[in-house]
Amino acid sequence: MKWYKISNTSRTLLILSAVLLVGLAILKILPLPGNNNSESVPLRSAQIPVLLKGDLNYDKQVKPILERRCVVCHGCYDAPCQLKLSSSEGIQRGATEERVYEARRIGSISPTRLFIDAKNTTQWRSRGFYPVLNEGENNQKDNLDNSVMYRLLQLKQQHPQPDVKKLPDSFSLKLNRKQTCPTLDSVNEYTEEHPLWGMPYAMPGLSEPEHQTLTTWIARGSRSPAPPAPSSTARLQIKKWESFFNKTSLKQRLVNRYLYEHLFHAHIHFKGSPQREFYRLVRSTTPPGEKIDEIATIRPNNDPGKAPFYYRLLSYYSSIVTKNHIVYKFSDKRLERFRELFLKPAYTVTEFPPYGADISANPFKVFAAIPAVSRYRFMLDDAHFFIEGFIKGPVCRGQLALNVIEDQFWVVFFNPDKPIITNNTGFIEKMAPELQLPADFDSNLDLYKIWTRYWKGQRRYMEHKQAWFKKMGTHKLKHAMGFIWDGDGKNPNAALTVFRHFDSGSVAYGLVGNEPETTWVIDFPLLERIHYLLVADFNIYGNIGHRMSTRIYMDFLRMEGEDSFLAFLPVNRRKEIRDKWYIGQRKQIEQLFSAPQEWLSTKSVEDYQTSDPQKEFYQRIKGRLKGVNQLTKSMNHCGKITCRKMPVKTIADRAMMKVALLQGEQLHSFPDVAFVRVKTDNPEDDLTYSLIRNKAYKNVTSFLADARERERADIDNDTMTVVKWLEGSYPNFFFSVALADVEEFATLCAAIRTNEDYDKFVDRYGVRRTDPFFWEMADWFQDIYQTNKPIMSGLFDLNRYENR
Repeated sequence: MKWYKISNTSRTLLILSAVLLVGLAILKILPLPGNNNSESVPLRSAQIPVLLKGDLNYDKQVKPILERRCVVCHGCYDAPCQLKLSSSEGIQRGATEERVYEARRIGSISPTRLFIDAKNTTQWRSRGFYPVLNEGENNQKDNLDNSVMYRLLQLKQQHPQPDVKKLPDSFSLKLNRKQTCPTLDSVNEYTEEHPLWGMPYAMPGLSEPEHQTLTTWIARGSRSPAPPAPSSTARLQIKKWESFFNKTSLKQRLVNRYLYEHLFHAHIHFKGSPQREFYRLVRSTTPPGEKIDEIATIRPNNDPGKAPFYYRLLSYYSSIVTKNHIVYKFSDKRLERFRELFLKPAYTVTEFPPYGADISANPFKVFAAIPAVSRYRFMLDDAHFFIEGFIKGPVCRGQLALNVIEDQFWVVFFNPDKPIITNNTGFIEKMAPELQLPADFDSNLDLYKIWTRYWKGQRRYMEHKQAWFKKMGTHKLKHAMGFIWDGDGKNPNAALTVFRHFDSGSVAYGLVGNEPETTWVIDFPLLERIHYLLVADFNIYGNIGHRMSTRIYMDFLRMEGEDSFLAFLPVNRRKEIRDKWYIGQRKQIEQLFSAPQEWLSTKSVEDYQTSDPQKEFYQRIKGRLKGVNQLTKSMNHCGKITCRKMPVKTIADRAMMKVALLQGEQLHSFPDVAFVRVKTDNPEDDLTYSLIRNKAYKNVTSFLADARERERADIDNDTMTVVKWLEGSYPNFFFSVALADVEEFATLCAAIRTNEDYDKFVDRYGVRRTDPFFWEMADWFQDIYQTNKPIMSGLFDLNRYENR
């Protein structure tokens, strides 16, 4: 073998080359520190990623991805960093670190309602919102490099979600978690500190085609088409309705004001128009026929200013999210109903009430001229809409209002045709000063006023009602049932079921689930005050005085509704039943604000036949409402009084009935709301169920207590409601089970005793945040909801999805 002599210089060059080659090889194999086996995120992209070729259809290609992967967490006031991605205006507005929901906030903050409180991006920048898209030179490279939105989507692609069952504690999923809102200046630091926090946050990443589509859209300037013009049907209806709302007689002006203050939060749908076309009733500086210029006021009863204004119907073209989608339908029949209720009755309006704070917060003063029964009938016609208003929206979290109520209770209404004192216009007008609502807490923290002004007024009102109650005499139970409205035998709004899911809620038609511990019987003044307290007059941006006075006054209203229910029970059982309700937090409130008690000893109903009068009364209510029973089932399944196809009974129903019997400690590990898909041989026949855990809170003593603060006595009283439709806005978990395994699903469900048991159950049937099929399952539930309720449905919010 022949050796060749190598010079020192050559040897040195060979050694350096070898070192460089080894170094490059190591860099190819080993990750940079802290980057989880992915390339680091540079300040500027080294090259433009591969983009789609050809035209990009926003409505067909981009919007579906934004809705199903982004809006499901960024669609309402509680969107992280207030980044609302439900419209191009929301995306252009961008984000801010200021939180809308901040329990520790003392003072008020300026409102940040999209489309209302600022009219363009420049105005939002002056309000502290920063861009998430490029606002510099419009070219593909800068559009990507200078887009926080793209950088966070790309971060997820570079650092996929960990392949584990549960996400590690480094992912913060608490409702009130500390916000991290990266700007273009801080996004590099964010990606280095939190490489796994790409978007969608704590969810599986986008598929490659989805990511490429959004990347192409952002690179091309994030263009979206102009909002759609009104359909031909809507154009005709808008002209007709705006003409109605802008008539100028004193009577019509007062009626228009009343209707606006009750419908301002509605998503209005015109009969015969496309299923996803909605409008808002607004006040505008411009008359019909001109471009709408909405007047921005915090409340619908705030002064719109001295200049003339007009009621207009403004297109609502944002993506629809179910948590604030409260639909009200306009039609020729509805217009005639308004005329029948408000214009045909003979009454005179001598002056138009002013918009001063002292009077505008009291609808019983402002609208005293309109017959009480007309106002009550108007609200009863769509009682679900008005109860849903305070349970579900227009705000996105309702803990302050909802933590005064049970997790499940029924609602029925007094009959507007009966000579009940609260149906009497004269009585309501006389009591108006006592029915003042606490809407004037925006500038002070004087909670003592809730006692000196509002509670004393409430007491005087209750005393007058009690005096009438003592004179009404004693009625046989059968006759007394006539005081409960039966929907005139055709209105499914006659009975409702309210479900509370901690800080959110939902409303179903009819008497759903097991017989609840409490039920509200609502009359006109109570229904009206609920609407004004929690919808028309509630200011989510208000100070702590406003929020707490609202919370306390809602307790007054809850007690009033529950006491009306007790008034139907035998006089010798009322106190006993009521005392069982008033322990813990309720007892504190009841002791502090003690209501008149004489009605407890006033006999009003007799002829009960059993030793369980509450159960007997429930049976009587069901009998009274049997005429609307089928209608309520249809409304729950398809949002109409007649469904094209109703679900048939299957073996899955029998299994789910076993799940509905679970109670107490068996439910300790279950979420508030879980959706179940039962898979059949034919995917089109797959079944849906909602498992709703009803938590007891009687022993909780804190206004702001959550599930972790409940005592054992409460946990033992937890129950489960199972319904054969999708209930709620925030599903906490998905389950998927084959029809052949549904009996075993129910058996294993009933056997759960510990968190470990639940984990094994989830291993078998659950769809975790980390599941590769998570988005497929989420899309299926979204699809089935929209198919079954094409007008009433919206996108479910996944912010509350559990990491289990």
